Amino acid sequence: MSRVSLEGRVAVVTGAARGVGELLARKLSARGVKVALVGLEPDALKQVSERLHSDSDHWYADVTDHEAMARVAAEVKERFGKVDIVVANAGVANGGPFADSDPEAWRRVIEVNLIGSAVTARAFLPLLRESRGYLLQIASLAAITPAPMMTAYCASKSGVEAYAHSLRAEVGHQGVGVGVGYLSWTDTDMVRGADQDEVMRELRQRLPWPANKTYPLGPAVDRIVAGIERRSSHVYGQWWLRGMQGVRGYLPALIGTVGQREMKRFAPRLQGMRTGLVGAGGSADEQARATQRS
Repeated sequence: MSRVSLEGRVAVVTGAARGVGELLARKLSARGVKVALVGLEPDALKQVSERLHSDSDHWYADVTDHEAMARVAAEVKERFGKVDIVVANAGVANGGPFADSDPEAWRRVIEVNLIGSAVTARAFLPLLRESRGYLLQIASLAAITPAPMMTAYCASKSGVEAYAHSLRAEVGHQGVGVGVGYLSWTDTDMVRGADQDEVMRELRQRLPWPANKTYPLGPAVDRIVAGIERRSSHVYGQWWLRGMQGVRGYLPALIGTVGQREMKRFAPRLQGMRTGLVGAGGSADEQARATQRS
């Protein structure tokens, strides 16, 4: 599919304070896109907005909050007049054995990654219908293959992939495109946060090539931008992820067999693993919820 110019379009990016969202906002802005940044870190969002090349603004909102996201959608429409592109990028992660996991953190991963993505789409779909726009849902390699020690993250990303594919069939006749973006381990605060745990880091290093590498952020985001320009149904942040689609049916059995051996190997070291959300984004989410409770 040929690319279309993004000049003058309006894009909403959730989880825009850092990582994929922040760099995506910068690259879209460099192409003349007006950008609405959404997230839980107002100071960081303001700094990102001030560095962008094009017109931009920022909104503090929890993507799991229906009322807050509806308000953001209305204010973005008032501020920019339309919305052409929505990138549901906000996400959090945790790791460790399911049996020892923090129930609140486990649930929060599902809430942000899956329910938050649906809340985002629900808030902005009316505007995307008006513009015959494009929604890109950021998923993960975790949507394609299961992984031990990542039950919440894999469940959330598998769920959001299925949800987005289902939504594409519902809204396509209304002129709205829906894409799913897949990323492997990419150099972000989330991945670096997960790597702070020695067991998680070693388990990842023992994965077969090319899944055992951490990939630079820039080329992955370039591929996402190209996918947005093409209104692609599938966007792959790393070249080899496309090939995983053809073998994904075999992966649960393979991971189930190999994973058992790896878990037995690491069992003596699993006690005392951190069970909360990982990375700076996880810390921001926990801090925002603590503030709401106080």
